[in-house]
Amino acid sequence: MQLNRSKLMLACLVTSAMALGACSKNQDAKKDDNLTATSPATGEASNLTERNETQRLIQTLQANFKKADINAKILDVKPTEMPNMYWVSMEGMSSVYATADGKYLIQGDIIRLGDKKLSSIGDKIQSGENKKHLANLKTEDLLVYPAQGKTKQVIYVFTDASCPYCHKLHEHIPEITAKGIEVRYIAWPRGEQFIPAMESVWCSADRHAAFDQAIAGVTLAPATCKNAVRDQYALGLKMGVNGTPAIYNADGEYLGGYMTADEIESRLNK
Repeated sequence: MQLNRSKLMLACLVTSAMALGACSKNQDAKKDDNLTATSPATGEASNLTERNETQRLIQTLQANFKKADINAKILDVKPTEMPNMYWVSMEGMSSVYATADGKYLIQGDIIRLGDKKLSSIGDKIQSGENKKHLANLKTEDLLVYPAQGKTKQVIYVFTDASCPYCHKLHEHIPEITAKGIEVRYIAWPRGEQFIPAMESVWCSADRHAAFDQAIAGVTLAPATCKNAVRDQYALGLKMGVNGTPAIYNADGEYLGGYMTADEIESRLNK
């Protein structure tokens, strides 16, 4: 599910990790009820103020969505390091940013400058949420390749049997697991037409063999069981997945797309 850009009338649209967006600030000095990311010093009063601000922003955003006939349920709102800018998590959608007054949204990344490496102001927030989501997954709902010997690390990979780069990554499974890395595949069909194949894999008695067959182009028997494929696809959207493979560590940090075994090990050890 994607937000209707024309309906949302976004003040800014950041379309890549290198694009910068800026939103005009409300200069109406008569209004003193705008939400801000600023809180009182510390303690109970501070926590209460933050909760009130968050709730007010959620209510404002939901009201504005309703006016624009947008069906989007807000799950959580968190202040970012950028003044008056909030991170917004929505059901079945990638997170977005919202200004504190609830009037403007930004889709994409807001990039922090000043360090040697560019990074998004939402990375830590998103990673924290991702970690919770991944921890709640049941291994029986995944396609797991255990580490050879002692398990040193675990990675989660959103994959699709129709994806060429997923095929390339899959070829490295023996090398990856030999490094003590357990691989947990999460189904993420890249389109409606690819869902049946992934559901057939997930409903197979031997998912490993079925996935190998699907990669080879074999047409599998139609799925006949209740499976987690669509739920896992929705999870990917919530975590910001927009392509496969998408590799995450157990802390919810995005490591990258296709990588060799050595590259994965290097990223995990940083």
